[in-house]
Amino acid sequence: MANPFRFSTAMPALTGSVSQWRDKLRRIEDLGYWSVAVSDHFTAGWVMDPLIVMTAAAEATTTLRIMPLVLANDYRHPVLLHKALATLDVLSGGRVEIGLGAGWMESDYLAANIPYDPAPVRIERLGESVEVIRGLFGDAPFSYAGKHYRITELDGLPKPVQKPHPQLLIGGGSRRVLELAGAAADIVGINPVMRRDRADGLALLDLSSEGVGKRIAIARAAAEAAGRDPDALRYHTSIRSVDISDAPDARPWVSSMASEVTDPAVLADSPAVLHGTVASCVQALQQRRDQFGLDYFHFGGDPMAAAPVVARLAGR
Repeated sequence: MANPFRFSTAMPALTGSVSQWRDKLRRIEDLGYWSVAVSDHFTAGWVMDPLIVMTAAAEATTTLRIMPLVLANDYRHPVLLHKALATLDVLSGGRVEIGLGAGWMESDYLAANIPYDPAPVRIERLGESVEVIRGLFGDAPFSYAGKHYRITELDGLPKPVQKPHPQLLIGGGSRRVLELAGAAADIVGINPVMRRDRADGLALLDLSSEGVGKRIAIARAAAEAAGRDPDALRYHTSIRSVDISDAPDARPWVSSMASEVTDPAVLADSPAVLHGTVASCVQALQQRRDQFGLDYFHFGGDPMAAAPVVARLAGR
């Protein structure tokens, strides 16, 4: 049986007054979105610290879930990250989801003088971090001896509201990250391959039907190899271009990752594109769930762009 649809949208920007920002969050909640998500960068004009703004968003809402999409593992030690997320899960009444990635934006690393190790090293470190965080969410004191992290008899406190822990999303586009997601995550994030500081239209070409199908197959095979049921996982992706043609309040939105792609055949083929009437877009998402298992969709930018579709499918 298919999972019900979940939809996330981007955290509102910190423009205007803080009260207006809170009002935007409550509007997102009223529109039926499952969660609001925030990225994790500190160069290229990124403003918000994800953990602080997630806390404020939880205080401003009552049912909306909060998630980073995604935290770059190299920016925080997993012991400190666990402490922050466990505390936030308690304060929010169990509304936290945890998105983790290996890190990719080189300008962040250069600005903070953080070593930008080769991708296999960053992904290996991410895998250890996931083991540490999951271990600290357990009931007993936790020890760990890895190549990158060592933990000694640490009781992870506070204990989370969600049991055994908040759901974990691992997002990426490479085989190594997808294998880690299939083996260890609750939610598999299907992304393009991020090339250092590049966030251009070429990323959309990675998310053709064939490309998405191959990525999901990698994650599912890794889940089976780890003794997990791949059908028990959720599969998440971001919609990069939205244009609902027959909804008067819906405004088209295109991300920087899709703006350079105008070929109608490419746009029509990509599961990261949603164009058409409300009815055809609803049907398209249902087909993507049936074909790929995708059941958790992120709409960045303007939450109104996809609001009519969210209203029809959220929780169904």
